[in-house]
Amino acid sequence: MSKSTKISKMNEIKYIQLGLNISYYRKLRGYTQEELAELAGISRSHISAIEAPNIIRNVSLEVLFNLSEALNIAPYKLLEFKE
Repeated sequence: MSKSTKISKMNEIKYIQLGLNISYYRKLRGYTQEELAELAGISRSHISAIEAPNIIRNVSLEVLFNLSEALNIAPYKLLEFKE
Protein backbone atom coordinates (compact mmCIF):
# COMPACT_ATOMS: atom_id res chain seq x y z
CA MET A 1 0.00 0.00 0.00
CA SER A 2 1.49 3.36 -0.92
CA LYS A 3 1.74 6.10 1.68
CA SER A 4 -0.70 8.25 -0.30
CA THR A 5 -3.43 5.61 -0.02
CA LYS A 6 -4.77 5.75 3.53
CA ILE A 7 -7.37 3.14 4.38
CA SER A 8 -9.71 3.85 7.26
CA LYS A 9 -10.22 1.29 10.01
CA MET A 10 -13.80 0.80 8.85
CA ASN A 11 -12.63 0.00 5.31
CA GLU A 12 -9.88 -2.30 6.58
CA ILE A 13 -12.64 -4.50 7.98
CA LYS A 14 -14.37 -4.50 4.57
CA TYR A 15 -11.18 -5.60 2.82
CA ILE A 16 -10.86 -8.45 5.31
CA GLN A 17 -14.50 -9.43 4.75
CA LEU A 18 -13.99 -9.34 0.98
CA GLY A 19 -11.04 -11.71 1.32
CA LEU A 20 -13.04 -14.02 3.55
CA ASN A 21 -15.90 -14.06 1.02
CA ILE A 22 -13.52 -14.92 -1.81
CA SER A 23 -12.03 -17.69 0.30
CA TYR A 24 -15.51 -19.00 1.17
CA TYR A 25 -16.70 -19.17 -2.44
CA ARG A 26 -13.35 -20.61 -3.60
CA LYS A 27 -13.60 -23.45 -1.09
CA LEU A 28 -17.31 -23.93 -1.87
CA ARG A 29 -16.33 -24.52 -5.52
CA GLY A 30 -13.49 -26.84 -4.49
CA TYR A 31 -10.73 -24.67 -5.98
CA THR A 32 -7.24 -24.25 -4.62
CA GLN A 33 -5.80 -20.74 -4.55
CA GLU A 34 -3.65 -21.70 -7.51
CA GLU A 35 -6.64 -22.93 -9.54
CA LEU A 36 -8.68 -19.80 -8.81
CA ALA A 37 -5.73 -17.55 -9.58
CA GLU A 38 -5.27 -19.22 -12.95
CA LEU A 39 -8.98 -18.93 -13.79
CA ALA A 40 -9.02 -15.26 -12.77
CA GLY A 41 -5.76 -14.38 -14.53
CA ILE A 42 -3.85 -13.33 -11.40
CA SER A 43 -0.96 -14.80 -9.45
CA ARG A 44 -1.43 -17.27 -6.60
CA SER A 45 0.45 -14.90 -4.30
CA HIS A 46 -2.03 -12.14 -5.13
CA ILE A 47 -5.05 -14.30 -4.28
CA SER A 48 -3.28 -15.43 -1.13
CA ALA A 49 -2.72 -11.81 -0.05
CA ILE A 50 -6.34 -10.88 -0.84
CA GLU A 51 -7.65 -13.77 1.27
CA ALA A 52 -5.23 -13.26 4.19
CA PRO A 53 -7.06 -11.52 7.07
CA ASN A 54 -3.84 -9.95 8.34
CA ILE A 55 -3.02 -8.26 5.00
CA ILE A 56 -4.96 -5.34 3.53
CA ARG A 57 -4.68 -5.68 -0.25
CA ASN A 58 -6.40 -3.33 -2.68
CA VAL A 59 -8.50 -5.13 -5.26
CA SER A 60 -9.31 -3.51 -8.59
CA LEU A 61 -12.73 -3.89 -10.15
CA GLU A 62 -11.08 -5.84 -12.97
CA VAL A 63 -9.78 -8.41 -10.47
CA LEU A 64 -13.11 -8.45 -8.61
CA PHE A 65 -15.00 -9.10 -11.86
CA ASN A 66 -12.52 -11.80 -12.94
CA LEU A 67 -12.81 -13.53 -9.57
CA SER A 68 -16.61 -13.45 -9.65
CA GLU A 69 -16.62 -14.88 -13.17
CA ALA A 70 -14.16 -17.62 -12.18
CA LEU A 71 -16.32 -18.45 -9.16
CA ASN A 72 -19.50 -18.30 -11.29
CA ILE A 73 -21.22 -15.79 -9.00
CA ALA A 74 -22.43 -12.23 -9.37
CA PRO A 75 -19.82 -9.65 -8.29
CA TYR A 76 -22.09 -8.25 -5.59
CA LYS A 77 -21.96 -11.60 -3.77
CA LEU A 78 -18.31 -10.95 -2.96
CA LEU A 79 -19.32 -7.63 -1.41
CA GLU A 80 -22.15 -8.97 0.77
CA PHE A 81 -20.76 -8.57 4.26
CA LYS A 82 -22.24 -10.30 7.26
CA GLU A 83 -23.06 -8.17 10.29
